[in-house]
Amino acid sequence: MKNTHKLKLYNQISLSDYSKSIILGSILGDGCLKIYKGYKNARLSIRHSIIQQDYLMWQINQLTEITNPKSLQIQSASGYSKHNKLLYQSKALPELTQLYDLTYKNNKLKIKRSWLNNMTSLSLAIWWLDDGSLIGRKKKGVICTDGFDIKSVNILSNYLYKVWGIENRVACIKRLNQRYPQGYKEYPRIWIGTIAMRKLIEIIKEHVPESMKYKIEMK
Repeated sequence: MKNTHKLKLYNQISLSDYSKSIILGSILGDGCLKIYKGYKNARLSIRHSIIQQDYLMWQINQLTEITNPKSLQIQSASGYSKHNKLLYQSKALPELTQLYDLTYKNNKLKIKRSWLNNMTSLSLAIWWLDDGSLIGRKKKGVICTDGFDIKSVNILSNYLYKVWGIENRVACIKRLNQRYPQGYKEYPRIWIGTIAMRKLIEIIKEHVPESMKYKIEMK
């Protein structure tokens, strides 16, 4: 009954299904919804390296109903990358606040099946293009879910299998991190075998822009 209510709320959001699909995929990847201090409504932010400019422009071109002329900004390189960053910020809109209320709590994304079930093959494509990589000589795949805890990753893993039939497993990698007593931190990721990877590509390939085709070119 609770999930039915949330589905009704989602369907009542007066954005196009196309935009909503992109937003849901993006908030799992390189995007986020956030209500900034001093603002009443949420806005969508997406951040990519400048070397992925074509991909970001493709996304922006699909999001015209929430975009304004000042939505795109250039930022200096930060972190491990030497490349400048491109930051997209949408208008602050009540419709985005409605999406935020379904997916976030206190500006933190909450992974729940109640909203994952609204994702489409386009949402799946955006998530893969943001956080997925072909590995094992491009015969297998991994989705980097480093920003989520193990409970959230298990929900995502189960969602992929139950809804899309994508068999996968969750396993952690270790990264050096001196803030932890053992000197490293474990990050859970979703690992996808060859057969399931082919199935995932078949589901999302119609949505993949030319500049990102390398993400689905298996050997």
